[in-house]
Amino acid sequence: MERTSEPGKVDNLVIKVDDLSGSGIQVLLEQHLAFCRSQSPPGSVHALDIDALRDREGLVFWSALLGERVVGCIALQELDPSHGEIKSMHTARAARGKGVGKALVVHLLAEAQARSYERLSLETGTMAGFAPARRLYEGIGFVPCAPFGSYFEDPNSVCMTKTL
Repeated sequence: MERTSEPGKVDNLVIKVDDLSGSGIQVLLEQHLAFCRSQSPPGSVHALDIDALRDREGLVFWSALLGERVVGCIALQELDPSHGEIKSMHTARAARGKGVGKALVVHLLAEAQARSYERLSLETGTMAGFAPARRLYEGIGFVPCAPFGSYFEDPNSVCMTKTL
């Protein structure tokens, strides 16, 4: 599914399913991994590399583009028929603060609702570098929750969820 931004949102932003084969998304995912590794101790890095993303059953990946430039990404992992997880949400440095991240999360919420999920959850870091992401999620209605799936209690990690 491909969607362009709504009036008043990020002008000309296109969000489309991505097969992870393009160089633009590969570079962005490398930047995402490098950022996560720079912010979190090794045992607390839950970001997936491109091969792990390709191998995940039940995962759909989207890229956000402005023209031909990949400016963000997000994935939806089905945990069970009523529960999905946000994975690999990242906005390119040059596009931060412009609404790309919010557009991606709103897109994923619509997809989760179309799948009749009852809730959508995520994991992110507790370090200062992840504060903008936590504020974004909180502003959309996500609240802290207990670890879910394969996550565990970790002072470097926070799990959040939103009832749909």
